[in-house]
Amino acid sequence: MKNRYKRVAIKVGSNVLTRADGTLDVTRMSSLVDQIATLRAQGIEVILISSGAVASGRSELRYCSDKFRKLDSVEQRQLFSSVGQAKLINRYYELFREYGISVGQVLTMKENFATRRHYLNQRSCMMVMLENGVLPVVNENDTVSVTELMFTDNDELSGLIATMMDVQALIILSNVDGVYNGVPGNEGVSVISQVEPGRDLSEYITAVKSDFGRGGMMTKCNIACKVADEGVEVIIANGKRDNILPQLLLEDGAVLCTRFLPKSATISSVKKWIAHSGGFVKGEIVLNDKAVDAVTGEKALSILPVGVVAVNGEFEKDDLVRILSSQGDELGIGRVSYGSSEARELMGMHDCKPIIHYDYLYLG
Repeated sequence: MKNRYKRVAIKVGSNVLTRADGTLDVTRMSSLVDQIATLRAQGIEVILISSGAVASGRSELRYCSDKFRKLDSVEQRQLFSSVGQAKLINRYYELFREYGISVGQVLTMKENFATRRHYLNQRSCMMVMLENGVLPVVNENDTVSVTELMFTDNDELSGLIATMMDVQALIILSNVDGVYNGVPGNEGVSVISQVEPGRDLSEYITAVKSDFGRGGMMTKCNIACKVADEGVEVIIANGKRDNILPQLLLEDGAVLCTRFLPKSATISSVKKWIAHSGGFVKGEIVLNDKAVDAVTGEKALSILPVGVVAVNGEFEKDDLVRILSSQGDELGIGRVSYGSSEARELMGMHDCKPIIHYDYLYLG
């Protein structure tokens, strides 16, 4: 039996690595390392996006529980993470060393994806690691992230990493077998095995979050659909099942999971970056109906000033802006060729260079 993947990203959720008391499950962690080592032995490059720093820190600081109860939630998270990051990466280092695999830690923040330069710097760092046989272990830097600048959870981070690194598959390991077509345990309810591009799953999922993570199935599905639209297969599976990873990547593997099938069309690296940058927009460009029809048609077109009816917010050249119809419908995100002042002056004018070139426009 063969696998069809050359490079994969694996996101391990908090509920996979955490025991019922909130501490780190070292036995499960060791099992996942064994499985990743198996994939590496088959020639598959692996990028690991791992939760668990907070749980690891909580395990270490149990003896001073009376003290940290006096801290607020952000302070607790920073404290546990600062201690847990060191413990977690050291644990990975020791476990992977048994297989002769070197690991490197990549701590990042949401704002590091805000500019194209920082985005490419991160990509270059991880490419160098992969080219030299080093397994990247990625996590959000919770010690310095504050609430408004944090990722929704590591699902969001894993989607960014997967598209940035051109993987063939993103595997999201949770404590459930996938997306159910109803309430798990009820009669007739089962796991949805495949999700085709464009399928709406909103009737099956809720916004309920996991016990120890910040996200839930709704976040996972939203990220999975977006990443699949960019040509990457996404698999949601149960990380607590024995030997789950090698089974998921076999061509004829029939393991229980939900697979989000990728669109065949590929998009450029720049558009992938823009697609995941909705949190960094600085303003809005509003189009008239004719421009909306032109931009959303089958032919690839740039956005010209003649089709713009409003410019909202203040932004500079090369900033990201949201593109809206005159009815307020969101069409996409683009990188502007003008600052907001000049864009307002040129609004509605003919014979001007595009306000957003098609190469820097993501619709969806």
